Amino acid sequence: MSSADVVVHIVDDEEAVRNSLAFLLTTSGFATRVHESATAFLQVAPGIRNGCLITDLRMPDIDGVELLRRLRAGSAMLPAIVISGHGDVQMAVEAMKNGALDFIEKPFSDDVMIAAIERAVAQADSQSETDAATQAILTRLESLSERETQVLKGVVDGLPNKVIAYELGLSPRTVEVYRAGLMGKMNAGSLSELVRMVLSVKWQPAG
Repeated sequence: MSSADVVVHIVDDEEAVRNSLAFLLTTSGFATRVHESATAFLQVAPGIRNGCLITDLRMPDIDGVELLRRLRAGSAMLPAIVISGHGDVQMAVEAMKNGALDFIEKPFSDDVMIAAIERAVAQADSQSETDAATQAILTRLESLSERETQVLKGVVDGLPNKVIAYELGLSPRTVEVYRAGLMGKMNAGSLSELVRMVLSVKWQPAG
């Protein structure tokens, strides 16, 4: 994935700052989108799937720290960089406690900003891949039949086939057939891979 596949969202109440950053990043090969306020950004944040964020700390409507808090609360957090003015170090540290990757003090050099954005983009790439892998596992889990799901629960609980068979009123051989089938559907090459896959998505079977 190239840097242009990740959209850098710039949130700043000052138009000159937004345009300056957008120009710098666009000419450096990044896709950008500008937002005039945290409120405006929060309206679109839930729909962003592959992006990172640059936000000013001090803004009139919602400041940068509160913006990060709301993104986290809404499960819409992005790899984020905050821009702080002189004397805002305490506020910037608070932003990092709320999930910011980095803070950059004004005035900053182009090289410092680009380096920070490259780190954020790399994390956005990684998160996007993780999200895609998680969704793939969840889709496979949904493809399992009710009986396969029951057998999988027993496997994840560490039960041997004989115990699973007894609890489900099946023969051990039938459980083996279901287990082989669900491993195929889950695209798991081994029992350990199957269990690791299921645990990674914190699967909770219905009922």
